[in-house]
Amino acid sequence: MSFEFPAEVIGMPKNCLVITVSGLAGSGTTTLCRNLARHYGFKHIYAGLIFRQMAREMGMTLREFQEYAELHPEIDREVDRRQVEAAKECNVVIEGRLAGWMVKDADLKIWLDAPMRVRAERVARREGTTVEEAFMSIAEREKGNRKRYLNLYGIDVEDLSIYDLIIDTSKWGPGGVFAIVKAAIDHLSPDGDTGSGRDPRKKK
Repeated sequence: MSFEFPAEVIGMPKNCLVITVSGLAGSGTTTLCRNLARHYGFKHIYAGLIFRQMAREMGMTLREFQEYAELHPEIDREVDRRQVEAAKECNVVIEGRLAGWMVKDADLKIWLDAPMRVRAERVARREGTTVEEAFMSIAEREKGNRKRYLNLYGIDVEDLSIYDLIIDTSKWGPGGVFAIVKAAIDHLSPDGDTGSGRDPRKKK
């Protein structure tokens, strides 16, 4: 199946900087995005938050909505549509498993990774469960997500070829990961794909 971008992707404005941050559960995407938003004044667009908002709109728990979404592909399309629509704003950091695929004109596409055990330990601490429970939950959810993305868009989330920067977050703490990404942003080539408007790398 070939991948088709939502119609909203076409015409993405290029007068600002757009960064996508993707990764599996427990890889540190939210922490990085919050740090980038705080430092640069970017707006943080969170695909997971959109998904949770839609679950509330449907009167479902997150797990119930996840199961519902597996049977209703229009849910993923709506999440993508809302995400791409929000990405039309200037100077944004977009967090989401498919953000790098959806926002094809992003100036910098980042993928965060870490060994499964490390990610499970992080999720267990965050959610107050055992590492074993977190491990099983992550494995089940990621298997379902991969199947859904393949069926819906023909996207294999394990294909990392679209990303400009891939970081194993088990090797650095949040500060180290932020420093790596900050260096990448601050040294983006003005002759490359970066925006041509106000330099968002300068603090407000």
